[in-house]
Amino acid sequence: MKGEVKMKSKMKWVGLVGIVLSAFSIFIHFFLARFTELGVADYQSSVTIFSWRPIFDKPYFPTNSPTYRRLWGPVKRLESLYPDSNPRGYYADPGSQTNGFIFVRIQGGFHEIRNSICDVVVISRLLNATLAMPEILSATSSKGISSQFKSFAYLYNEDHFVFSLAKDVKVIRTLPKDLKSARRKKEIPVFRVPHSASPFYYLHHVLPVLKKHSVVELVVSDGGCLQAILPPSFKEYQRLRCRVSFHALQFRQEVQELSAQILQRLRAPGRPFIAFDPGMTRESLAYHGCAELFQDVHTELIQHKRAWMLKRGIVKGKLSVNSAEARLNGSCPLMPEEIGILLRAYGYSKDATLYVSGGEVFGGQRTLIPLHAMFENVVDRTSLSTPWELIRLYGQEVNLVNAPPGPPPFKKVTKVVDWKDAGARPRPLPPPPARPKSYNIEGWWGWVAESDNEPDSTVMELRTNAHKLLWEAIDYVICIDADVFIPGFDRDGKGHPNFASLVMGHRLYQSAASKTFRPDRKEAARLVDEIRNHTYQTNHTWLKSVRRHMRKTLLDGLIEASNKSKPLSFLSHPVPECSCTRRDSFEVPKNSSSPLTSQVWKALGVSHRCPAWMETGPVSLSKDKENDEDGDEDDSVSGLFFGPSGGNDDGDGEINSKEENQFEDQEELEGGER
Repeated sequence: MKGEVKMKSKMKWVGLVGIVLSAFSIFIHFFLARFTELGVADYQSSVTIFSWRPIFDKPYFPTNSPTYRRLWGPVKRLESLYPDSNPRGYYADPGSQTNGFIFVRIQGGFHEIRNSICDVVVISRLLNATLAMPEILSATSSKGISSQFKSFAYLYNEDHFVFSLAKDVKVIRTLPKDLKSARRKKEIPVFRVPHSASPFYYLHHVLPVLKKHSVVELVVSDGGCLQAILPPSFKEYQRLRCRVSFHALQFRQEVQELSAQILQRLRAPGRPFIAFDPGMTRESLAYHGCAELFQDVHTELIQHKRAWMLKRGIVKGKLSVNSAEARLNGSCPLMPEEIGILLRAYGYSKDATLYVSGGEVFGGQRTLIPLHAMFENVVDRTSLSTPWELIRLYGQEVNLVNAPPGPPPFKKVTKVVDWKDAGARPRPLPPPPARPKSYNIEGWWGWVAESDNEPDSTVMELRTNAHKLLWEAIDYVICIDADVFIPGFDRDGKGHPNFASLVMGHRLYQSAASKTFRPDRKEAARLVDEIRNHTYQTNHTWLKSVRRHMRKTLLDGLIEASNKSKPLSFLSHPVPECSCTRRDSFEVPKNSSSPLTSQVWKALGVSHRCPAWMETGPVSLSKDKENDEDGDEDDSVSGLFFGPSGGNDDGDGEINSKEENQFEDQEELEGGER
């Protein structure tokens, strides 16, 4: 009996200790969650690695086949092009005595900020001025972002920026105290510089004021304050632009680390990947009149934005634009569905990894549904990173929660004189209380109907706009290092080159031979419309036409960029000023038998030989190798979705007819010589 009592007593003590330990563990759990300023759900989600799990039909991926070279290999005609942005003549270091200080405030998105920073550095060199660290208004105007990163340091590495430009421009972190005080009192001259101003504008208008006051403030709002193509005597300033954009502008450490982790996860399966930038922002769609590509609320939102642009003179023309005609003329972006059709027709299999970039894809995930139907491994930064990693990127931010809209405030009914003195009953009812405007307007339908002006951004929207800079910085790094890059659109909401144009220009500078498709939107729209009614059973002739077009854009796109993009943004096509050719291949392009190659090299205009230290090995651009690139001995045509009738079960039906393969090889050879 006594033994049973002792046993029960021990069990009670064991249970009590267990309860205490459980309560202690729960307390520690909630304490950690509160310490990290995260909710319980966010804290638990940070434990997962990432949501993407690749799906591959064929685990083995041969890298030495002709098909691999055609899909993923370098463009051999551009292998002799190397980056070289160093000064090529006498170039003096910045002197200790300058004409004064330049302080710059920059408005705009990611690509506008990057263009503007490069321009203001060149202007500082041109005016022999000391540059104070530029201020990025997208970060400073946002409330509640981390005090750990402000303005320029929110996006870029300040130390690297100053160190890299030590031999070009004198850069200081902040203005001297007396000038900062004068700026707060608005006592220093301010210039709202025009877009693409000439160097003589700064020499004749800004420089005299700078010498007189020793400081000027520049406000840049249109993504570039210096003309893209400078006079021939300013070639060293063009190379300075390249040194700023491609070397000095390095993202801060947290952005680089997360970008490297995402790249590592993308390449973990041991396969190459495609980067796709849709370029589908609401501003660009409104500017170019592409509202009818969407339906319902999206069309109304685009039209409302276009009316807003028309009212302010940003865009000229009519409010209603025939989007079908604009699309056929190449003025509208290629939709994700059209990009997927082109890639599948070119030969990329459905299990190829496709990374979708962009801080905003107007229309949301619904517009990407057709792309997910054609490619099983469609990913973006959110599926390759955790919420905890993104929160570390943002830093310690203030917890901002907008109060939900409540009922209208209670107002005491005021009796008008007529009602008060109406006498005996029945008398008229009192007037109803006026409801406040905030109560009537809920969501987009309210402000679209009420006014041409859109509502002011909330605090959370301002913070999201600041975060978009970080998102696009991550996408920029990934797109630069991608094995293949293809844009959906290369114009922004002001008709200027956009994010994708900067990526293509950086890839042309850093690794010119990497596969960068620049599809002709007019031709692509025509090709897609040819099979609009029978997309799932495309014919062999159409597939060859798409392949020929896509292969041609690898080189033809350079000619178009030289003629159209470069006059608007130098960084979208930084050749020939910032490139050189290898010595052992210097004479080859001139003697090439291909008219297309001759036209490309003529458009590139690269005549500078690379320094001797850049010679690493022989490069041959013989005709045999050019043919080997374009003609695939063991190639096959893959169906877009289910393949031709009677195709294979895995969805990639192959035409194995020997006669058709021989005909295709001949077509590839002919395409290489066009």
